[in-house]
Amino acid sequence: MRKHLINMSEFSKIKTKLLAEQIEEEIYNYIIKSNLSIGDKLPNEFELAEKFGVGRSTIREAVKLLESDGILEVRRGSGTYVINKMPKDIDPLGLSAIEDKMALAMDLADLRILLEPGIAEMAAQKATEDDIEKLYELCKIIEEKIEKDENYIEDDINFHTYVAKSSKNMVVEQLIPIIDTAVMMFVNVTHKQLTEETILTHRAVVDAISERDTIGAKTAMMMHMTYNRNLIKKLMKKEKERKI
Repeated sequence: MRKHLINMSEFSKIKTKLLAEQIEEEIYNYIIKSNLSIGDKLPNEFELAEKFGVGRSTIREAVKLLESDGILEVRRGSGTYVINKMPKDIDPLGLSAIEDKMALAMDLADLRILLEPGIAEMAAQKATEDDIEKLYELCKIIEEKIEKDENYIEDDINFHTYVAKSSKNMVVEQLIPIIDTAVMMFVNVTHKQLTEETILTHRAVVDAISERDTIGAKTAMMMHMTYNRNLIKKLMKKEKERKI
């Protein structure tokens, strides 16, 4: 009987842990989809428990997990705040710890200019028909979300990830987490200011890949990256002027 009780207790702990991990993901998705910004306060424990249909102890565990991931900060007597929107699993280089986000976004934009046009060129050579269909599907999803003013960051990351996968290059696939980090960082600092350009350049990239036009794919991706870099440069200039 005692052995049986111990096993049941262990089972209960596992169940609680799995539930907390599930709610952790749901709270993170809520943060992203609700367009909460860094510094915003989360609803209180009671409201979150009601929203996600779980007990307050599960919410506490999920919040602890998000705190250890560097997403949330619990301030005693004040509440729980968003301090970062980039989970560690897509930040393998620990770039989220860098304080100057705008300078980091610029460095990542420079890196993407070196990498992604060439990746798009390879994708134009190697992408399968299924790959091309998936890329067009992602274009459509992003366009629909932009039209409805919905958050499309995950789909934008998926788009660039899929272009990289379509290159069929094993080394490029290892670089995907860095590309994902760069896309997330860009959206975080620019707050969706290039929606029209995103639609046009994404389509141009996929059209060129579909036509096996290597130069066209490379040029379209370079144009996409240039729009991104120019916006970051403009925002950095504004920030500098504001501090003077």
